[in-house]
Amino acid sequence: MPVALDQQLRPVRIAGRALPLVGTARIYVCGVTPYDVTHLGTAATYVWVDVVGRLLRHLGTDVELCRNVTDVDDVLLAAARRAGAPYDSFAAVQQFQFEQDMAALGVRRPTHEPRAHNFVRQVVALAAGLVDSGKAYLRDGSVYFKGASVPERAGLSRDEALALSKEFHDEPDDVAKADPFDVAIWRATEDGAPAWPSPWGPGRPGWHAECTAMALSTYGSSIDLHAGGSDLRFPHHAYEAAQAEAFTGVTPFSRAWMHVGMVRIGGAKMAKSAQNLVLVSDLLREHAAAAVRLLLLRRVWSEAWSYQPDELTAAETQLEELFAASARSGVEAAGTATTSTATDAVLAALRADLDVPTALGIALHEGGAAARTLIEILGLR
Repeated sequence: MPVALDQQLRPVRIAGRALPLVGTARIYVCGVTPYDVTHLGTAATYVWVDVVGRLLRHLGTDVELCRNVTDVDDVLLAAARRAGAPYDSFAAVQQFQFEQDMAALGVRRPTHEPRAHNFVRQVVALAAGLVDSGKAYLRDGSVYFKGASVPERAGLSRDEALALSKEFHDEPDDVAKADPFDVAIWRATEDGAPAWPSPWGPGRPGWHAECTAMALSTYGSSIDLHAGGSDLRFPHHAYEAAQAEAFTGVTPFSRAWMHVGMVRIGGAKMAKSAQNLVLVSDLLREHAAAAVRLLLLRRVWSEAWSYQPDELTAAETQLEELFAASARSGVEAAGTATTSTATDAVLAALRADLDVPTALGIALHEGGAAARTLIEILGLR
């Protein structure tokens, strides 16, 4: 069904920020570090980003999505060593498995999929430019970005930022740094680790700098929407933005940010280290992909939530109800929203910060085209 012009012209809101667009929406989402299987927490981010793309396309906006692959990373290198495999072939196998899981969930392939190992030269250029501008410095073959102001711009206290920096292995206690919140753009190579040439000697990129270089290389100095899990807000996204803005002089680096809420189990963040993973591949052996997608989407996208098996059962029931509603002729959504039809009300809810719970309530009650539109945008068919 064609979307009315007034619907197309109204901007989508993300995290409370209106995102008016002319032409193409440029979206960047932090991709996986390919060292492990896809769990429900990982999948949540990519399913939500997929829905953003589907919504924007439905409203008449072209979308370019960049989803990187962090295939140069300490965690990946350690996992490859444990497996006794070369890091690049190990990463390729893990990336293939991730892509299989995404395809099974109906997540569309990104427009751009840069791999970190192909962007080492761009990281070197980033480091050199920041050194030249006085925003970074050289120390013992490594290049460090001056990050003393980053915690404050991220709204964190010093103690909060220190704790997160340690958790994400930014090594705030490194004596080579001028400040605990400086981070490595380029790291001098340790014996046996993969290395590439640079003006400062052999080394490899820092994690935050990889995404900075890949985003700048793909889109230029700024993007419309940056997405990722809420655990990436600091330090990763904060330093990525700070480095990009320091290098280009263009602010903001991203017009809007989408930090998807963490999936928990038993009150703890779902993570390999906690040995509490719910694997997408396991769920898909017994449940329809549309039910797993709806499990992830039938909630406020930014809020953390705890997985329980009965939640998946509830999602399956709601999915059946939604398809049954879509088969009805549908009625006008009198008083449902400020729009005149049920379909308009569904679109209004989705434009208002991806309010899927409200959109579901309208679609289930009104049925017909409203339900069919929601099924299409949520990727449930």
